[in-house]
Amino acid sequence: MKQGVALADVALVSAGAGKHLVASVDGRALQHADWVRMVRGWHAAFARVSGDEVAFYFEDALDFSAALWGAWHAGKTPVLLSDVQPSTLEQLLPTVSATAGLLPRALTALDVLEEQPLPPFDMHSAQLVLFTSGSTGKPERIVKKVRQLDAEVHALQAAFGSAFGGVVAADSLQVLATVSHQHIYGLLFRVLWPLSAGREIGTRFARYPEEVLQQLSQAEHNVLISSPAMLSRLPDHLLWGDARTRLKAVFSSGGPLAAQGSELALSTLGHSPTEVFGSSETGGIAWRRRAEHGDVWQTLPGIEVRLNDSGLLAVRSGHLVDPANWWETADRAEPLNGGASFVLQGRADRIVKIAEKRVSLTAMEQRLQAHEFVKLARAVLIERANLPTRVGMVLELSEAGWQALFAQGRQTMGQVLRDWLADVVERVALPRSWRYVVCMPMNEQSKITQQSLLALFDPLMPALQWVSRTELEAHVQLQVVPALRVLEGHFPQAKLIPGVAQLHWAVMLARQAFDIPGVYARAEVVKFQQPILPGDTVEVQLKRIIEKDAIQFAFTSRRGAHASGRLLKGA
Repeated sequence: MKQGVALADVALVSAGAGKHLVASVDGRALQHADWVRMVRGWHAAFARVSGDEVAFYFEDALDFSAALWGAWHAGKTPVLLSDVQPSTLEQLLPTVSATAGLLPRALTALDVLEEQPLPPFDMHSAQLVLFTSGSTGKPERIVKKVRQLDAEVHALQAAFGSAFGGVVAADSLQVLATVSHQHIYGLLFRVLWPLSAGREIGTRFARYPEEVLQQLSQAEHNVLISSPAMLSRLPDHLLWGDARTRLKAVFSSGGPLAAQGSELALSTLGHSPTEVFGSSETGGIAWRRRAEHGDVWQTLPGIEVRLNDSGLLAVRSGHLVDPANWWETADRAEPLNGGASFVLQGRADRIVKIAEKRVSLTAMEQRLQAHEFVKLARAVLIERANLPTRVGMVLELSEAGWQALFAQGRQTMGQVLRDWLADVVERVALPRSWRYVVCMPMNEQSKITQQSLLALFDPLMPALQWVSRTELEAHVQLQVVPALRVLEGHFPQAKLIPGVAQLHWAVMLARQAFDIPGVYARAEVVKFQQPILPGDTVEVQLKRIIEKDAIQFAFTSRRGAHASGRLLKGA
């Protein structure tokens, strides 16, 4: 297996960087020598810039790659913008000496007639700047030495180079991507690694599954560089059969890929995605294929891991600024096989990724608790088969919040709270599901658990709308949609809500309505008059009987009475 050349030597023909196909553009094969001429043109343009930093934003990966090496050979630091939003440009453009790509006053490559050799650059001093989305959406600047990138490129080649099944450069292994090269994952997998390994770079880009399918048909050998957001929503009605035979590998990074998403990709594309775990700061740390490894991550070549005293994962590798020191992450983990592998056990700082955006659940909770409608907020991650991961928010409302909810309704209430969150989280990562409670669900130890919060979003319970509530009485409306899991499997000949589920609903609603500790273990005078069916809107009346320590309940709809009875504590 070819080990690849150092990034400092990729554009140096004299160093034997290679003669291979770099890209196919409009049916024309662009060889390595052609690409080097492009690098020289960019080098000549950047050599005229007096300052150090040059802002980059390219849609075309080929032009981007030539400009990148041109800047390094000219002694400049490329600054990779994550977007071209006006606020981003206003903040960053005044800090750079020049721009390139799709930016205001952008430089262009110069025509260079004489093929002068490019001056070498030192990977320990050459660098680039990129930006993460940050925990609150504010870009965070990260400086990467080329030495760090080179170490990671060679780790990727050592770990995955054999995955391409003997495909050589002449066979034109197409790199198809659904992620941008302006971020670290796309930069490594679409540009740096292919050029080091002597393969074609990732000039092909797809925004939708239909485009993925269409572009896979254009080459005999493909590798797909994708993300959880794409892989978890591949439609199975598309004809993937031919594409499956053309794929050599599927990679996923930028956020956690749920087990259901991995299974969907395997059944659709014929490959269990190779997931790469890491961050912009640490670089790649480990990898797995769920079909082979389950939840266990395998460390990349050259990576050392251990746990600190708090049980958090610490990393030491050449991908870090200081390769001799340990970098402590915010990930809890359980090491296996003497540190050669590990299982993640959640984030300590509760920073998660939604649609490839870093989101702080704590920051969202704190922001919501500053609103007059909210007493307490708790965020959870909701994962469903074939659907992207989303944020669910449970809110314990204040009296003003309940009044607003009753007066304005759920839709208006949700929009008010989403607007309130706009300063701390990007729109794509805003909570999609809301639950309003009188008090947070607690276990017998009076602790709020993830399990109890997630139960509020479980499809065993229908979506609810509180109509009224006092200390002794409550009225809540339930929408019984066909997707409720509780409708399945009980009665094969008909979908209806079983009586035991109705009792469960009564208990859960009583706990939310009246904030009563303890367990309701018995029911009496229970009557089931007629079944609750999909599509019913059920009105639930709850009444607290203090002297008997009981709850009286009744379920009705426009079709009449459904169920009634009393809940009591005790054996």
